[in-house]
Amino acid sequence: MMKARVTVMLKTGVLDPQGEAVRHALGALGFDGVEGVRQGKVIELDLAETSAAEAEANVTRMCEKLLANTVIESYRVEIA
Repeated sequence: MMKARVTVMLKTGVLDPQGEAVRHALGALGFDGVEGVRQGKVIELDLAETSAAEAEANVTRMCEKLLANTVIESYRVEIA
């Protein structure tokens, strides 16, 4: 069994209201040095594949079809 971790983030230039809310809240808590926050998501998958190349190819297809909105999000796949 293999594990995959997918990190999905909004692309640079796409408005991130959740990240901006976190940045503002950090400032209100006294953390004034934070100039920007980007919020994303991490998806962990347990895979039946035994080939790392096959696993990465399958997870990439999953990202393109479901896990990421590739119009506004980028993603990174890590296979362990």
